[in-house]
Amino acid sequence: MPLRFLVPVAFLLFLHQPSAGDPQTKLLNLGCSTYNATNSALFLTDLNATFTELRSNVSSAENTLTVTSEQPRSSTPIYALFFCRDYLSRADCLACLSAAVSRVHSCGNGTGGRAIYDGCTLRYESAPFFEQGSLPGNTAVCANGTSAARFADAVKALAQDLSLAVPRIAEFSAAAERDGVYAAAQCAQTLSQAVCSQCLEVAFTNIQGCLPAGEGRAVDAGCFMRYSDAAFFDANQTVDLALILRGSGGSTKKRGVIGGVLGGIGGMLILSLGALLWIKHSRRREDHWKGDILGATELQGPVKYKYSDLKSATKGFSQDHKLGEGGFGEVYKGILKNGNTVAVKRLSIAQTESAKASFQSEVKLISNVHHRNLVRLLGCCSKNAELLLVYEYMANGSLDRFLFGESGSSLTWKQRFDIIVGTAKGIAYLHHEFHVCIIHRDIKPSNVLLDDNFQPKIADFGLVRLMPGDQSHLSTKFAGTLGYTAPEYAIHGQLTEKVDTYSFGVVILEIISGRRNSYPKLEHQYLLEWVWKLYEEDDLVSLIDKSLDPEEYNLEEVKRVIKIALLCTQSMVATRPTMAEVVVLLLSQGEPQLEPARPIFIDAMSRVRGDTSSSAWSSSATQATISITQFSAR
Repeated sequence: MPLRFLVPVAFLLFLHQPSAGDPQTKLLNLGCSTYNATNSALFLTDLNATFTELRSNVSSAENTLTVTSEQPRSSTPIYALFFCRDYLSRADCLACLSAAVSRVHSCGNGTGGRAIYDGCTLRYESAPFFEQGSLPGNTAVCANGTSAARFADAVKALAQDLSLAVPRIAEFSAAAERDGVYAAAQCAQTLSQAVCSQCLEVAFTNIQGCLPAGEGRAVDAGCFMRYSDAAFFDANQTVDLALILRGSGGSTKKRGVIGGVLGGIGGMLILSLGALLWIKHSRRREDHWKGDILGATELQGPVKYKYSDLKSATKGFSQDHKLGEGGFGEVYKGILKNGNTVAVKRLSIAQTESAKASFQSEVKLISNVHHRNLVRLLGCCSKNAELLLVYEYMANGSLDRFLFGESGSSLTWKQRFDIIVGTAKGIAYLHHEFHVCIIHRDIKPSNVLLDDNFQPKIADFGLVRLMPGDQSHLSTKFAGTLGYTAPEYAIHGQLTEKVDTYSFGVVILEIISGRRNSYPKLEHQYLLEWVWKLYEEDDLVSLIDKSLDPEEYNLEEVKRVIKIALLCTQSMVATRPTMAEVVVLLLSQGEPQLEPARPIFIDAMSRVRGDTSSSAWSSSATQATISITQFSAR
């Protein structure tokens, strides 16, 4: 519409309002999980109950913007989220929900599904995800056609203001009109302000790829943005963004005037740039989004850093900047030229061509892993014999520093419980939610890092070979730490996700007790062995870290978490819960229905201590190994 800026046309556009009963059910994105529920009938029954609960919540809630539902009863629990655009009526929200439910039913017994429309977003998963904002697969959905350069400039200014203002609005939603541009942005209200802001920042970048088209959307797991040259909300539903942004970099009106002047002066330049962007984006849109529910589409490569920049950031990898050393190499604190602080891991792996090829492929994979409880890989560097990884910096260091440091444990029970739950969520994401199952193999306190708010983030995931999608077991070179490693993996290399479940159980016990797994004051007993003794004697209170104030925790809750840890560390692989099930157990209030089975190797180790002679030790240790191997292989 080359005449869109003529006054009569603009006036008519302003007067246009969406007709009553318009749920805006243009489908923008549809995805299904590649994982199927084991009990299809029970899962589908629960799924229908979930959708019924969502509908009831939308019908009865005062605020219909965001509603959730949880069905944790079955072996495949269901967590669902629905959020409707602020400018739709309740009736239209219900109509949009019905359309979304109809669409995601095509996922069958897949354990996850997502449908995004102009008017609403529906998503369900088998593990909690309500705090997720931007995920891989975030994209723009663009209309055809072109618009004037001044319109494109106005879109950018308004979309940027929305991305800055919406996280500051209680409802995380706003619609606005300016200079003939109609735009809206929204985050799910289950997000934090920081996550909402980051999600909309990604959306703002994506939606610019639609210009100079007259209409575009940016879709993501936890947020939505849209602009158009025609109204898609009522005129009385707009928000004065200037009031929200006042005092944060100048008023919206000032930016609009400056943008208009620059647009007039550089019109031809912007037209040329817009044409180039249009050509580039038109080619990109030909590739339809093929991702699953997690948005894991064609993987984006990591940022490539210059070796000289990383060397300078770490002061030549000086000892003063060294943060620690693990199984995969040394880690250094680095300050980049832009002032950002990062952690640089200098890998110590074989410098062969095959190793470098594996490095590139695995780094590309793990750079697309995004979860609040996983340390974010920012980029990498490969130069000659040097292989470097660049991670987000975690100010509080590793968990073991607070559990086993010289000053003793300094974490409250709430902090410890939040760390346990957050770590479980991170592992569950690696196992069940990312499009490739990643088994960590080395879960331990030194690989759990803490941010400024003591929220846990798991480090060093994906740095060993990944589990193929068509196999449930994998025999490979041992990668782990004795004392945390499941017996079936340590003895004969049997690798499943339950290896991480076992390690996580041991970590829970360390967090609660404040003692290392091999604690020297336990009369030669390992921590797990001691806990089992206390469990059988109904004396679990003796396990709890003495630095904890009894007034600040509920004893029954602590005992419940200890029991979950014992379920995780059972010898028989099949009896351990999955990490998705562990998350549900931790967040549930009731006592776990199952009783943990005493690990066979504890009896074997007790027999070892019964005879201190070297020959008896060797014989008993051999018998313990045989017992573990036979039992875990069942």
